[in-house]
Amino acid sequence: MTRVSRRRLLGTGAIAAAGAAAAGASAAAAPAAAARTSPAATADVVVVGAGLSGLTAARDLVAAGRSVLVLEARDRPGGRVYGLPLGDGTTSEGGAEFIGPTQDRIAALTRDMGVETFKTYNTGKNVYFRNGTRSLYETDGILGAVPPDWGVIDLQIALLRLGEMIKQVPVGEPWKAAKAEEWDAQTFYTWSRSNSLSSGARFLMDAFASSTLSMRSQEVSLLYLLHYAAAAGNETTPGTIDRLINTKGGAQESRFVGGSEQVPIRLAARLGDIVRYNSPVRSIVTGADGVTVTADGITVSAKRVVVAMSPAIAGRIDYSPALPASRAQLMQRYPMGSIAKFVGVYDTPFWRADGLTGQAVADSGAIDATFDNSPPDGSRGILMGFMNQANIRRLDGASADEIRSAGLASFTKLFGDKAAAPRITAFQRWDNEMWSGGGPTGIAPPGALTAFGPALRAPCGRIHWAGTETSDYWTGYMDGAVRSGERVAAEVRAAL
Repeated sequence: MTRVSRRRLLGTGAIAAAGAAAAGASAAAAPAAAARTSPAATADVVVVGAGLSGLTAARDLVAAGRSVLVLEARDRPGGRVYGLPLGDGTTSEGGAEFIGPTQDRIAALTRDMGVETFKTYNTGKNVYFRNGTRSLYETDGILGAVPPDWGVIDLQIALLRLGEMIKQVPVGEPWKAAKAEEWDAQTFYTWSRSNSLSSGARFLMDAFASSTLSMRSQEVSLLYLLHYAAAAGNETTPGTIDRLINTKGGAQESRFVGGSEQVPIRLAARLGDIVRYNSPVRSIVTGADGVTVTADGITVSAKRVVVAMSPAIAGRIDYSPALPASRAQLMQRYPMGSIAKFVGVYDTPFWRADGLTGQAVADSGAIDATFDNSPPDGSRGILMGFMNQANIRRLDGASADEIRSAGLASFTKLFGDKAAAPRITAFQRWDNEMWSGGGPTGIAPPGALTAFGPALRAPCGRIHWAGTETSDYWTGYMDGAVRSGERVAAEVRAAL
């Protein structure tokens, strides 16, 4: 079983986040005082953030013989990869959890860390709840993960058009697409309404945006979404929407034995004491000969710094001199999705006996998508539900009990009365988690990519950028985070 943090109480995801926010506000109020008393350290490179991207960058730089110090704000590694405590000494994935075909770099890291994977439970029928009606559908038919709504033909025509557009987007550089300006000037909502007639097709396209990005289709650039799908592949296999949304053969195909957090935990342990926790970085000052990175409790002088975090959170650091306008403006225009994960723990995965996969899509209630998060041996049942975009926003300020009630109401609606009384419930809210501000990834609204996209990766002098948002392939995923760490490490090695 995985390590359990101090957050052990039932439903403490929201409570702990609120406490962390208050503590962070207090710490942020006096960074100057902390700097005056901070011990000094030196390194070739400082890495800001001990998520998968920062840890991968540190691994590669250490292997190249460079001295590295990793500064992490949290009391744990992993960033948006997190083992949610269930209150009984075990965890379930509270953040990123799946791995699928063409995700080669996270797969290689997983093997190197000695972490095994297993197939996501996908036997039986999925649940579809729409317009007050619950129905079941097969997942191994021609439609795959797409529910058979009456507008499905309309949807398939729209998806074919979308697929042709995806082929025209250069992976890693969507702003160079021939129609980049046209596509970046509209939202996915605008395009979907112009290219479909049925409410069923429109709902399912909205559900696609919600389930993959935790954003409403009204909020995301069409160009960004096209690139997100184009990036769902590798150097030899083009990305597709099917690979994004499917379980079998798709991004949700497999899970990690012991939980996805095992990968960053083991990598951080291998790096040892160069990883410093509870050390949020407050300022980065660039001089003629290097950088000075000031965090709570420590000030480090280095030749280069890697900022391995989402653009939105990277924007909270004080940079001196000021960053180029393109990078500063980008960080103002790359918001995080709104998401929480809610889990119920049962004596058995009862839905399997009912002939269900545990996967569902719904148009109402607090939860709009679910998965079977049970352990590999099925010794107990764990249902996981995504509370995405508008659903979790409606619960802003809600108590732990209110979120629990809303989550269980959704589970019961989708899976019957057996779902109403789990032994344990727990949830992780990412939208008010201080050091993420949302999830699963940063999103570009209309106009951002064509105006500021190149600033995602371009170094600002001695400051280099990593994080899954900067990846070419599998941006927004664990694979993208690992790729970005490998890319930035090579970039820094060449600059030193």
